[in-house]
Amino acid sequence: MSNRPVSVIGFDADDTLWQNEQYYKLTESHFRGLLSEFAEGEHVSERLLEAEKRNLAHYGFGIKGFTLSMIETALEITEGRAPSSVISEILAIGRDLLSHPVECLPHARDALEALSGKYFLVLITKGDLFDQERKLAQSGLGDYFDAVEIVSDKTATTYRRIFGKHGEGPERAMMIGNSLKSDIVPAIAAGAWGVFVPHELTWVLEHVDKPEEAPRFREIPDLGHVPDLVANLQH
Repeated sequence: MSNRPVSVIGFDADDTLWQNEQYYKLTESHFRGLLSEFAEGEHVSERLLEAEKRNLAHYGFGIKGFTLSMIETALEITEGRAPSSVISEILAIGRDLLSHPVECLPHARDALEALSGKYFLVLITKGDLFDQERKLAQSGLGDYFDAVEIVSDKTATTYRRIFGKHGEGPERAMMIGNSLKSDIVPAIAAGAWGVFVPHELTWVLEHVDKPEEAPRFREIPDLGHVPDLVANLQH
């Protein structure tokens, strides 16, 4: 393995290995319906996004923060007059998110199986600890990973720490994910390869420009292309 350009490969989880954002979209649609007598749906979504932005620093990423942002938005839009039945329903749809089924994306299992044992595989995901552990267990993909890192955020510092801990540093590491902002740009900034696998429902707050001029940036249409990309990688 010492002659390979990559010895450690990191994988994002949500919307890279399994579906995630589609469940948030369904929940948001339900939330808009709950407040339909108070505001137009588009306005509700705009206010919810503003609340999520404000609350990231307080609650972090994940379902619990999203649920609290929905409650805050409902109180703002109704000027504190949101019926208790609406608050109760928001809590209920938040709990539903915590129990939604795990649907693996195409080629996820095959890609991991092809790489397992040949490279050190690390799941690197952010969000609620219990929820991410639940999804990994239900996905049936856990056995393919040599390590799991559930982090509060993904920065260049995060990737330097993880790839230094589990390998020989970011220079011989690769990060694969659907978020340019969280998975690709900071991994490349740390010195690693960044492989972008687009997902049509990537959260709007994860959108940034592609680092197309970066020598270590790659883009593939799905995880089925990962084994060949890694095998043909040059220093």
